[in-house]
Amino acid sequence: MTDLIAKTAIDRRLAEIIQPVIEGMGFELVRIRLQGGRTATLQIMADRPEGGINVEDCAEISTAVSATLDVEDPLEDAYHLEVSSPGIDRPLTRLKDFATFEGYDARLETNQPIDGRKRFKGVLAGVEGDEVLLNIEEHGETHTIGLNFDWLSDAKLLLTDELIALMLKQRKEAGTLPPGAEAGAGIGDGRAIDPDDAGFDEIEMDDEGLDPETEQGGRDAATKE
Repeated sequence: MTDLIAKTAIDRRLAEIIQPVIEGMGFELVRIRLQGGRTATLQIMADRPEGGINVEDCAEISTAVSATLDVEDPLEDAYHLEVSSPGIDRPLTRLKDFATFEGYDARLETNQPIDGRKRFKGVLAGVEGDEVLLNIEEHGETHTIGLNFDWLSDAKLLLTDELIALMLKQRKEAGTLPPGAEAGAGIGDGRAIDPDDAGFDEIEMDDEGLDPETEQGGRDAATKE
């Protein structure tokens, strides 16, 4: 089965080392990427099972992961370690994510064209076996399509008021909601919601209102060399 948590061989090797550490602390590994450059950057996204990870949690994970990597020493060259929350419009990397966020807008990409297209945008409709169900609109009508999880090369949620309300609710229940940010504030009352005021990661949008292909770490991040 496709693993969107760790795509490359080195990412999977690092995940084997890091995932038990993160899960042992009560968190979940959402995604791991080793990015090249003059000095490589190891990017880790983590979250609580119920959502609501904060910057202090990221710092704790960074310390624990750094200590483990110092012992295991899987990387020969120097690297930067970045630990961050998934952000509001989080990547969907596990089959269960598509069931958890049923009813929310998402963008999916496949590794091969399907009926002449590789990008699909719609509303998540749950899962059926190994298939991700997506409601898409075509010619003014809504159709449900099924995409095998193995076909996916990328998937992420799209920013909506409903999604922001859900994330605010999760953070409130987890006790990580900043003072002054209330679940549901600005939802449906015509007032714009500022993700910064809600303590969320920064979001960069492209011309179509979607995130750029190259993602940057959010504000809830701990960086360690």
